[in-house]
Amino acid sequence: MSQPESTSPQILPKWVDSSLINGMLRGIERESLRMKSDGFLSQADHPQALGSALTHPHITTDYSEALMEFITPPKPSIQEALDYLADIHAVVHRELENDEKLWPLSMPCMLDDTEESIRLAQYGSSNIGRFKTLYRHGLGVRYGRRMQTISGVHYNLSFPDHLFEALQAHETDEALKALSLQDYRSHRYFGLIRNFIRLTPLVMFLVGASPSVCQCFMTGREHHLLPLLKGTLFLPYATALRMGRFGYQNSAQKQLGIHYNDLNGYLEGLQKAVKTPYAQFSRLGLNDAAGEPIQINDHVLQIENEYYSLVRPKQVPQAGETPSEALRNRGVGYVELRAVDVNPYSPIGIDETAAGFLEALALYCLLQDSPDLLDAEQEIVEQNQAEVVNRGRAPNASIAENGQAYPIEEWCRRHIGAMKPLAALLDSGYSTQLYSDALTAMLARVDDVDLTLSARMIEDTVEQGGTWGFGSYMAHQHLEAYEQHELSEERWAYFTAAAQQSLQAQQSLEQDTSQSFDQYLAHYR
Repeated sequence: MSQPESTSPQILPKWVDSSLINGMLRGIERESLRMKSDGFLSQADHPQALGSALTHPHITTDYSEALMEFITPPKPSIQEALDYLADIHAVVHRELENDEKLWPLSMPCMLDDTEESIRLAQYGSSNIGRFKTLYRHGLGVRYGRRMQTISGVHYNLSFPDHLFEALQAHETDEALKALSLQDYRSHRYFGLIRNFIRLTPLVMFLVGASPSVCQCFMTGREHHLLPLLKGTLFLPYATALRMGRFGYQNSAQKQLGIHYNDLNGYLEGLQKAVKTPYAQFSRLGLNDAAGEPIQINDHVLQIENEYYSLVRPKQVPQAGETPSEALRNRGVGYVELRAVDVNPYSPIGIDETAAGFLEALALYCLLQDSPDLLDAEQEIVEQNQAEVVNRGRAPNASIAENGQAYPIEEWCRRHIGAMKPLAALLDSGYSTQLYSDALTAMLARVDDVDLTLSARMIEDTVEQGGTWGFGSYMAHQHLEAYEQHELSEERWAYFTAAAQQSLQAQQSLEQDTSQSFDQYLAHYR
C-alpha cells in the first residue's frame, strides 16, 4: 500500500501543531577505534574496568576488539542525548589503558599489512558470546577485516503515537483509516525510510566527513583514489567515502531485492536472504581444515544484521526475539539513521547542529508524500549517492530527480527551504532555536562548500601532514574535553555498577552448560 498522493504542495498540514511532536525520543550510537600511542590499531583487550562488551547496556564493541561502541538510552531532547553520550566518553577515557586514545575519524587509524592483526571482538565462552565472535569471523572471511574497521554514528529516532493517530485521522484513504495504529505507524515509518533513502545525498553532502583515507586502508585493493600527500589518499571533491564502494558494500546483497515499500515485503526479503545459500560464500566452506567453524552459514546473510542499509526500521526485541520477529510482532517502533559519518571536530562524534538537521529531515521525510521506491528509481538514487560520495563538492556536481538534473546546490537549497517550517515547529515544541539554527548552518555549507566538514578535513589533513597527523591532533584536542567533562557522583556510581553487573551477567551466561556450542550452532544452521 503506497502513501496517497497529496493534493497540496504544503508539507506541513495546517492542523499540525507543536504539541503533536511532544514525546519524540532520540538515542545515539557512536563507534570509535582504540588507537595506540604510535597511531596503530590497539591489540589490547577491551578494558576490564568498562565491564562486559557482551552485556553492558552502553559500552560495547562492534566488529573488532578495538572498535568501541557507545549507546545512549532514548532521551526526550537532543541536549540530553548529547550529554549522555559525553558522559560515556568521559567514563571510557578514564578507563583506557597504556596511553590509548579514541580515534576521531570514520575512516580507520593506521593498520598494518596483516588482516589478522585486526582482532575480532571477544565476548567470552558462552554460546551467545562465541556466536557473536563467529559472526564477525564470517564477515572477515567474506569481505575482509579492513572494511569492518570503519566507524559511524547511528541516530535513532521515534515519533509519539499521538502524532500517528492525528495523521491517520486526517487520511482520506479509507484503507489507511481502517488500519490498526500499529500497522499505520509502520506504514508511515516506511514512508519516512523511502524518503530518507532518496535524500541521503543531502546527508552525505552536509555532514559527510570521510573525504580521505590512510593508504593502509586500501592495502591489497584496487582503487581510483589519488595521493593527497604521503600516506593519505583522497578524491578532490569527495564527501563521504565511507558511504561509497570502499565502505560497507556487499555485492551479494544487491541481488536480494529487499525493498522498503511495506513491512511484510521487507521482512520476507530479509528472511529469504538469511535462508538462501550463496555460491561464493559456499565455496569458502563452513569449517576450516581442523573442523572449526569459520562462518555461521553460507547464506547471503549469516544473520539479519549483516544487511547493510542507510536506514533501518527497528523495534526493541524482547527476550529470545530476532529483530525481524520484533518488527513482525509489534511493528516499527523507531528508525535508525545510519548514513552519518563521525564528525572529527566533535569530541563525541556528533554535534547539536547535525542532530537538529537530522531530526528536521526525518520529520520532513515522515510528512512528505512517499510513493513506492521501485528498481528504476532506486538505480537513480544510487547514482546520486555515488555522485555525492565521490564528487559532491565539484562545481558541476548534479542530482537527478523526476527526470531532470539539478545542480547540487540548487537541489540542497530547495529541500532545506522546504524543511524550514518543520524546524520552526520543532523549535516551538522544544522552546529553542536549535532546529532553525541547524538549517541556517547547513545552508551556509551549501552556499560556501569550503564550510562543509569534508572540505575542512582536507585542508586540516594537509596542514597536519596526513590522515594520522590530523586524527592524532584531533584525538589530543578531545582529551581535554573528556577530562573537563563533569559527571555527578550518582552518574559515576551508575557506570561503576553497570560495569560490575555486566561482568556478572556474562559470568551467569557462561555457567549455562546445558548445550555445547556445536549443538547451539547446529540448531541455528
